[in-house]
Amino acid sequence: MVVTGIAAAFVSPASRALPADILAPEDLPWLVARHSATWQSALIVGPVLGGTLYAVDPAAPFVAVAVLYLLSALAYPLIRIRPRNSPAEAEMAAVIEEEADEPALHHAMEGLRFIRRRPILLGAISLDLFAVLFGGAVALLPAITEDRLGVGAVGLGWLRAAGGIGAGAVTLVLTRKPVVRRVGRTLLTAVAVFGVATIALGVTRSYGVAFAAMLVLSGADAISVFIRATLVPWVVPQEMRGRVLAVENVFIGGSNELGAFESGVAGQILGPAGAVVLGGAATVAIAGTWALAFPALRDIDRFPGSGDPTPLDPVILEELGP
Repeated sequence: MVVTGIAAAFVSPASRALPADILAPEDLPWLVARHSATWQSALIVGPVLGGTLYAVDPAAPFVAVAVLYLLSALAYPLIRIRPRNSPAEAEMAAVIEEEADEPALHHAMEGLRFIRRRPILLGAISLDLFAVLFGGAVALLPAITEDRLGVGAVGLGWLRAAGGIGAGAVTLVLTRKPVVRRVGRTLLTAVAVFGVATIALGVTRSYGVAFAAMLVLSGADAISVFIRATLVPWVVPQEMRGRVLAVENVFIGGSNELGAFESGVAGQILGPAGAVVLGGAATVAIAGTWALAFPALRDIDRFPGSGDPTPLDPVILEELGP
């Protein structure tokens, strides 16, 4: 498990940096939407296939996963990286070369310094961090289904499946009609909707309402993930993407686990319903606070769509400055 965690720490920022290195910026929303659809499909199909293989032989799913990882590793060398065309990328490459003799710690912290200097990046990454930290209602689903909804394991399984269904459905829509206008406000609205649906999940005693709330909050989360996954690599020069995404991976990955822990502690003190409602209210408050604290993020208007000759949003151009 330690080795797997170390490997994942290298894989995540590298794989997230690749889409922006493969395609031109105007085509990135097209790819991110399809990548998200593939990911959501795997989250739904993978456990079913794993359980079926486990019924055949307990070792079978582990062997299958190892084979799939090996095939993935063999496929990576086939990826062709887009050459640097912009002056900003060439300038950043020169800066990175000049810093080659700096201490290793300097390089490790450069991604953090880069994020801190750019309000769009800082706002987008910290928004997701705190929203996940306080909106971890899924961790309390077993207690909610038992204490408030009065359903057993089958009902819990369908509630968890509702998360995948909602996210998968929205992601499929995004493959056809990606978000291209009012990007910043859409991101903040999606986080607020996530919080409202979390509150509904906490206060209801109706299984149908809880199921619908899971559909809505997972769909809103899918929109948020789509925008952030498109925006963050886009406003980071090629040479800095791995470092910035490594920092984001630490923040977001850590907030998932810490959010589940926070939900458990709050659930022990306030009860499952109180903890979920408090987390949802905190998420709504965070969305409103970030709208005021990070106007550069809020005011982003558009991504270029596939084949759209529209230039980059002026707010993003300013962010891509010195």
